[in-house]
Amino acid sequence: MRTLYVVTHPEATHHVEGVVGGWHDSQLTPAGVRAAVSIAQALRAQIPDGAETELFSSDLQRTLRTAEEVAGLFGVKPIVDRRLREKSYGEAGGKPQEWLDRRFIPPPAVGERMDHDEGVEGSETKAAWAQRIYAAMDGILQNRCEHQIIVTHGGSLTFVVASWIKMPIESAGYASFRAPSGSITTLREDDFFHNRQVVSLGDTRHLDSAIAG
Repeated sequence: MRTLYVVTHPEATHHVEGVVGGWHDSQLTPAGVRAAVSIAQALRAQIPDGAETELFSSDLQRTLRTAEEVAGLFGVKPIVDRRLREKSYGEAGGKPQEWLDRRFIPPPAVGERMDHDEGVEGSETKAAWAQRIYAAMDGILQNRCEHQIIVTHGGSLTFVVASWIKMPIESAGYASFRAPSGSITTLREDDFFHNRQVVSLGDTRHLDSAIAG
C-alpha cells in the first residue's frame, strides 16, 4: 500500500498583500507558520512511528518553510524539486493581483486550452506547467516508499492529482482539483489491484487548532 499526502502551503505574504504568487518567492506569514505546525502534527498522527517516509517540496520559501516543520517531526530531510513550484505568471509575479486581472486572457471554452497564451509576458502555459508537475510525479513514484509527503502549491495540486490518476496531459485542459491553502490531500494505491484512489481532497480540519491558537 502506498499513500501520498499532498500539502498545499498555508498562508503566505502574497496572500495578505494582494499580489500575484506564482514564482514570486513569498514567505509564510505568522499564521502560516502556525498552520504549518498543525499540518506536521496532523501528518505525524496519520503515519505510524517507524514507517518509511519520504518528503518532497517545491523550492520556494513558503513551501520549504512548511516542509521544515514536517521534516522536524519525521526526522527526514526534504527532497527539494523546483518542478513542484506553482505556475509561473511571468512578469506578473509579485505585482498587484489587479494588474494581472486587467491583462489576463482566459482560455476558450472550446479549443486549445493547454497551449493558450494568457497575454502576460513570460507566463507559463498550462501545458508547460502540467509537463513539469507530471515529470516530478514520475520521479517521486519511481520509489516504492509506503508514505510520501509532497509540499506544493494550490494550483499545482490539480496536476499532482491528474498525474496520480494517470489522466493524459492532453486531456487535462479542463481539470481543476481545488483545495484551500494549508490543506492535505490523501492519495492511495492498493497492492492488489493497483487502483489509485483520491481518499480526500483539500482536508483542512487540522487547521482548527492553528486558528484557535
